[in-house]
Amino acid sequence: MKVGIIGSGMVGATSAYAIMMRKAASDIVLIDANERRAIAEAQDIMHAVPFAAATDIYAGSFSDLKDAKVVVIAAGAHQKPGETRLMLMEKNAAIMREIISNTANVNPNAIFLVATNPVDIITHICVDIAKDFGIPPSRIIGSGTTLDTARFRTLLGTHTGVDPQHVHAYVLGEHGDSEVLCWSNIDIGGVPLEDFIAHRNIEFNEEVKNRIDDGVRNAAYKIIEGKGSTYYGVAGAIAKLIEIINRDNRAVLTISALMEDVEGIKNVTLSLPHIIGGDGDLGVLPIRLNIKEKMLLRKSAEIIKSKIDEFEKNEK
Repeated sequence: MKVGIIGSGMVGATSAYAIMMRKAASDIVLIDANERRAIAEAQDIMHAVPFAAATDIYAGSFSDLKDAKVVVIAAGAHQKPGETRLMLMEKNAAIMREIISNTANVNPNAIFLVATNPVDIITHICVDIAKDFGIPPSRIIGSGTTLDTARFRTLLGTHTGVDPQHVHAYVLGEHGDSEVLCWSNIDIGGVPLEDFIAHRNIEFNEEVKNRIDDGVRNAAYKIIEGKGSTYYGVAGAIAKLIEIINRDNRAVLTISALMEDVEGIKNVTLSLPHIIGGDGDLGVLPIRLNIKEKMLLRKSAEIIKSKIDEFEKNEK
């Protein structure tokens, strides 16, 4: 399977490396406005191929996407001094339109995996743009809270002494400050969290919950403070999604997708558990939330919707 990656910055390049190391694709083409950067990143990653899996990695152009199964969007404009958030969104919307239109011209059947932040808003914009090219919403997937969910499971696993792959827990809503950690339906190996900690005599009080919440919600801020940006975690999430689509694994991940209704908020793009397979988004799963979590999810949806409405009003 061929994967195209638009944007050869830290997220795009690290995603290419992670995809190669995971053996998730046979071909990876890097495309960037800075062609020299794309060439250099492709060459550097190719030099690691002999230590991992046979993968053809090269820099190219949109014409090289004609047989790509998935196109990862990791490109976007950065906010400049004096530039408002709306101005930045307008620039990014123009970039997304260029990417989708150029890809659709050579490959109308590609699945788009959006990693550009703010991922929920950008994914919503991409869904809207894609309609003009006959691309259904099911083939526009935002990385959403896949990384936040991984952080949540990692911290829960560390505290309980269990491999995070056997911890089932979700972070829903916005990939951002209003994200919702779902405490009411956590299970470890199929055992409800409450039963597991009681059986293992593990302390799990509000202080522990607050520490885990902080570790998930503020992870990006702490990493950025220390090294300027985050890219390994999201690259891992992207590589996992690529593998799932390539092998039609039909796995459940908290991706960002357009929803008709979320707790009464209409036409909003955010993260919920979805089945992901070879055709992209195969549908959302029902999830039981308690009253507090439902209220928090509605609030998160309202925050995203207000930003979407602000952008769309400015576009008219």
